Amino acid sequence: MPLTRAEPGHRSSQMRGPLPVHLQISEMLIREIAVGRLADGARLPPEREMAASLGIAVGTLRRALADLTDKGLLDRIQGSGNYVRARGDLLGVYAFFRLERIGGGGLPTAEVLSVERLPKPAGLPEFGNAQEAHRIRRLRRLDGEPAAAEEIWLDAGRAERLKREELSESLYLHYRLALGFSIVRAEDLVSVAPAPDWAPADFRPPPGTVVGFIERVAWDGDGASVEYSRSWFDPDVARYVTRFK
Repeated sequence: MPLTRAEPGHRSSQMRGPLPVHLQISEMLIREIAVGRLADGARLPPEREMAASLGIAVGTLRRALADLTDKGLLDRIQGSGNYVRARGDLLGVYAFFRLERIGGGGLPTAEVLSVERLPKPAGLPEFGNAQEAHRIRRLRRLDGEPAAAEEIWLDAGRAERLKREELSESLYLHYRLALGFSIVRAEDLVSVAPAPDWAPADFRPPPGTVVGFIERVAWDGDGASVEYSRSWFDPDVARYVTRFK
């Protein structure tokens, strides 16, 4: 079990953002299960010990464990402990987020840099029916370390406007809860490309440096393409991972 006692404030400093802390802990554990660091049948540490190692209250941890139990990823046996149930269909908030730390896993967070409604630029793949789209630029971190610069184009037919302060850590969660549609399918093309000139200084590769590059088109439950995105990721920090079971 890789969860060890953190330096004071270390993990709690990563838990800021729109997602409640217990969901962030749940998502972190889902990603630990996905990479195999929490194996099927593994017994988690006692709850008080585990909460202390994460820098959170026991009650918050119990809410996270209850979420995992509801997802079928944990057996909570009275008087014995909490046991992992690894599954192939790990349906967390970040189920479509394919970047992990070099060693695997890592809790994703997002810093929104800008949100603008613009005409769709020439050269983008076809998506949606509107002439305009909302362009969202973000810096993605894994366990607090800058990992990727993201540019997402959401068809304006899905939302008249987007407010920067209302966007969730997970855009797909925001789409579902606030905009009334869900992303159910995505196609990724992975290659390399020069880092963009708009990326913030926290993203270490200088503009023009060749980095990992992901292009994605995403579809909703009605089969309509609604979003195009591109991500430039630092290969010294992150890798792209897809698992099949």
